[in-house]
Amino acid sequence: MARIDDAVRRILRVKAKMGLFQASRPHEGREGVIGAPEHRAIAREAVRKSLVLLKNDGVLPVKSSANVLVAGSGADDIGKQSGGWTLSWQGTGNTNADFPNADSIWTGVKSAVEAGGGRAMLSVDGKFDQKPDVAIVVFGENPYAEGVGDLKTSLEYQPGDKADLALLKRLKAQGVKVVSVFLTGRPLWVNPEINASDAFVAAWLPGSEGAGVADVLIGDKAGKPRHDFQGKLSFSWPKTAAQFRLNKGDKGYDPLFAYGYGLSYAKPGKVARLSEVSGVTAQADNVVNYFVGGKTPAPFAFKASPSSSVQIAPVDAGNVQEAGRQVTFAGDKPGKLSIVGDKLLDLSFQTNADMALSFAYRLDTAATGRVSLAMGAGRLDVTPPAGSPTGQWASVKIPLKCFQAAGTDVTKVTAPFELASTGALQVSIAGVKLTADPAGAVCPAKAQ
Repeated sequence: MARIDDAVRRILRVKAKMGLFQASRPHEGREGVIGAPEHRAIAREAVRKSLVLLKNDGVLPVKSSANVLVAGSGADDIGKQSGGWTLSWQGTGNTNADFPNADSIWTGVKSAVEAGGGRAMLSVDGKFDQKPDVAIVVFGENPYAEGVGDLKTSLEYQPGDKADLALLKRLKAQGVKVVSVFLTGRPLWVNPEINASDAFVAAWLPGSEGAGVADVLIGDKAGKPRHDFQGKLSFSWPKTAAQFRLNKGDKGYDPLFAYGYGLSYAKPGKVARLSEVSGVTAQADNVVNYFVGGKTPAPFAFKASPSSSVQIAPVDAGNVQEAGRQVTFAGDKPGKLSIVGDKLLDLSFQTNADMALSFAYRLDTAATGRVSLAMGAGRLDVTPPAGSPTGQWASVKIPLKCFQAAGTDVTKVTAPFELASTGALQVSIAGVKLTADPAGAVCPAKAQ
C-alpha cells in the first residue's frame, strides 16, 4: 500500500502543478498551447513515420503533377481517421467542423497535389467524369470504444458487407490504378482488399494530421519521394480471419506479414496474390449488418409469416446506395417480416453501449392498420401518421434500450428485426444494422 500511495501521490502532484484541480480549464483559451504549430508538426511527423506499406506494385509515390481521384468513406472524415474516445465516447456523431485546424486525408492530398501542378478531385463513391491517373481510396473501421468494436469469431473486415471491396474492384475494372489507405486500430483480414489494390497502406488512426499521410504518398512532380515509409508492423498481420492469437515466437507462428514487416521506397518488395478464403464461417455474434447491399449476411435470412399474406421482392434503393427489399402486406390477416439468425443473440453489451438499430425505409403505400417494429417481446409502434409522404427514402435509428424498456430480453434475441402490420401496407427497406452513432436516434412508444 505504501508503494501504491507513493505512485498516486506523484500523479496527483503533477496534476496539481498543471492546475487540473482548479475550477477553470488550465489550457482552455490559451493561444499557442492546444493546436500550436510546433505541436502539430510533431504529430504530423509521427503520422509519416507510423504508416506501414504492405504492398506497392510501382504505383507509389504518386506524382504531384498527376490527375488524382480521392475516394472512400474515410477520405474526408476527420472523425473516422481519429477513432474512438474522440470528443464523444465512441468517437461517433462528429463532423469535420468539430476539428478546427485539423486536416483530413483529402485536404492533405489536395494540397500536396496542387502544389505540384496536378489536379485532385474528391468523390467518395469513386465516380468520375474524367479518368484519373490514380485513385487514392481511403476506407476502414468506423470509430469504436470499450467493446463496441470487439470481434469474437472473425477478424474479417466488413464480413457480409463488402462495399469497400466493391469500390476497389469497380475502379480496377475501369483501368484505374488503386492506392488503398486503410484506417484501423488493429490488423484485420483484408486479403481481398489487398488483392484489389496496386498499393496498400496501413495508416492506422492519423487523427488531426491527415496531411502526414499525403507527405509520404505524394511525391514531387517527377514522382520522386518527398518522404519514405518508415513504419514497421508492431503487430503481426493475420493470414486468415481466424488468427486471433498471432505472436512472434508462438508455436506454429504463421502470419501473412510478420512482426516488423514494412516495405519502403528504398527497400521495395513484391506481394503475390493472396488467398481469399477467410478460414472461418460467419457467426451471428460478429455481425452488425443484418441486411446490406441487398443481402442478409450468413447466418441471417428473411422470414415472412404467413407467406401467403407477406410478399418480398427486390427493389432499387439507389439513393441510399443499396439494393433493398419491398415488403407487401396483403392485409387479409396480420403479418410480419423478420430477419432471423441460427441461434439466440446476446445483445446486452450493445444495449449497455447505447447502440441503436438503424435502417433506411420508403413508404410505398399508406398503412391501413397498426405497424410495429419488434426485437423479441419488446414491440414499438411505428405506424406512419396519416398523410405521411410516399415514395421517399428516409432513415430511422432506434436505441436498443427502447426495445429493452418495451420488454425485450436483450440476452436472448431471436430476431434482431421484426416488422409487423395488422393491415395492408407496402414498404421498402434497406441497410438494417446496429450503429453506435447516437445522432438522430428516436424512441417510439410501446405498441399496444
